[in-house]
Amino acid sequence: MSDDVHFAVKLFALTVLCLQRKPKISASRKLMLKSLMVAKAKEELEQEMIVKEEEKQKYLAERAPPLNMNGLSLAQLQALCRELHAKIDVVDEERYDIEAKVMLNTREIKDLNIKVLDLRGKFKRPNLRRVRVSADAILRSLLGSKHKVSMDLRANLKSVKKEDTEKKRPVEDSDWRKNVEAMSGMEGRKKMFDAAKGSAQ
Repeated sequence: MSDDVHFAVKLFALTVLCLQRKPKISASRKLMLKSLMVAKAKEELEQEMIVKEEEKQKYLAERAPPLNMNGLSLAQLQALCRELHAKIDVVDEERYDIEAKVMLNTREIKDLNIKVLDLRGKFKRPNLRRVRVSADAILRSLLGSKHKVSMDLRANLKSVKKEDTEKKRPVEDSDWRKNVEAMSGMEGRKKMFDAAKGSAQ
């Protein structure tokens, strides 16, 4: 790309940044600036393509001048054909060498892309420390000075003593086999139902 195209692209980027920073510009003005930038970039691109085409025609005129075959004898035409075949062979060799270089470069690019992906996959994540934050601190950070209510969740919990739970649990039979035999069948289910009914009342 030419310097003018680079300049046009940079100018467009700066215009977009300015438009993002300053919301005072109206939407129609933004649209007009964008259309002007696109038109300028398109014009620069067309000029660059014309210059490239001229360079191509100039190169072809130097490398392959037009043939003048008027008034040539058979021997001279054969010599001209041999000369053209020799030039074609040289051009084919150059083309083959360039294609081999291109294939080598594309292979190297693929290998480098694979290496980059491998390195990204092997990235070690740092060990994160666990930070204990209370509910009050979270609410204070979210709400700021509005947060005045204390959220001590443990204060709202009911305290249960260990001795109370041990007293409530009845000890029926010390032998588990007798307990299983007593609870098996319909009689065992009726006992379980009656026990659940009695504890609910």
